[in-house]
Amino acid sequence: MTTTIPRSAPFPSPSAPPQSQSDPGSGNWPTKQQLLACLPADITDKNSARAWRKLAFSLSTSLLAYGLGCLIPLQWAFAPLWLAYAVVAGTLAMGCWVLAHECGHNAFHPNRTIEAGVGLVLHSLLLVPYFSWQRSHAVHHSHCNHLEAGETHVPSLGESPWAGFTVKLKRVVGESAYGMVSILVHLLLGWPLYLLFGITGGPEQGFPTSHFIDSKPFNTGRRPLFPGKWKDLMHLSNAGLIVVLALLLLWASQTSMARVLCVYGLPYLIINAWLVCYTWLQHTDAEIPHFSESDWDWAKGALQTVDRPYGPLLNLLHHGIGSTHVAHHLNPRIPHYNAWRATEILRAAFPEHVRVDPTPIHQALWRVGRHCSYVTRDEQNGGYYYS
Repeated sequence: MTTTIPRSAPFPSPSAPPQSQSDPGSGNWPTKQQLLACLPADITDKNSARAWRKLAFSLSTSLLAYGLGCLIPLQWAFAPLWLAYAVVAGTLAMGCWVLAHECGHNAFHPNRTIEAGVGLVLHSLLLVPYFSWQRSHAVHHSHCNHLEAGETHVPSLGESPWAGFTVKLKRVVGESAYGMVSILVHLLLGWPLYLLFGITGGPEQGFPTSHFIDSKPFNTGRRPLFPGKWKDLMHLSNAGLIVVLALLLLWASQTSMARVLCVYGLPYLIINAWLVCYTWLQHTDAEIPHFSESDWDWAKGALQTVDRPYGPLLNLLHHGIGSTHVAHHLNPRIPHYNAWRATEILRAAFPEHVRVDPTPIHQALWRVGRHCSYVTRDEQNGGYYYS
């Protein structure tokens, strides 16, 4: 059962006064201590029975869908059914993805060994390098909306070659065609390109980075993405992926590669699309600034996250990950079932700073895909905004 949250302050508009936009020099930003102090101590309490029930729900519904997929004939006449299957199975399996993500934050189970085991199994089954991504995702949380040290969805600057390319491309094909291409590339290729090469990673981590290989030419930035113990944990993540890939090959040998690609591969694309849709819209919009080192601090960066209206069904299936994301960034150890209460508290305590955008998801995605390609500095407000 999800909790309905009353909408707080509207999403800031470009003409809003400085305190409603991101004015680094205004002095009216709450501190990290103030933000965390408003949340009760029990907000991070983990209920093991509830966590297992949530996992059982996501896992059982996903397995049921995948099982039904094994019954669909491998014929072109059934292509519409395969498409429907991919959307349903991938959407259900995204719930398992979210719970594995929660394990990586120590928000699923009080026993960290059990938690790591659950996360490793779930993410490996979805071809995600659990420990490697746990580390890079922690960097994302610690430097949210930092132009240099941030990780994932770090925008290019207006003077970069990428900015010049997008300007020329928009001029040639038009804004609408550019938006369609941008959305398709993000949803279909964004996740594997990030894991393989660190696309949209932070400059301080260097380029390219890899979640699978920790040797040259990867991961040679000024700030190592995988320092110390994380190198060994990367190998453990890789081992989990190798086991799953071996099982998929065994399955293909017993059936056919076409069967595996359809039953496993099609939902995999949908899972990746959901992941990128969530993360892209959580951290990107025309009115969301990024900050350079001189202007950034942890609280300002975390408060540039956006809660969006995914509706009761998706919030049930995906455990509210897109509608309670501000609370998650302020304290990622909050279990998802407590994030609704945390969100209510934060919106009431800081209505001018907790971002809520009521724009329907498809409209927000279309807006972001067309307009959010690179950032330039706004001298008045002190941040870097999408142009």
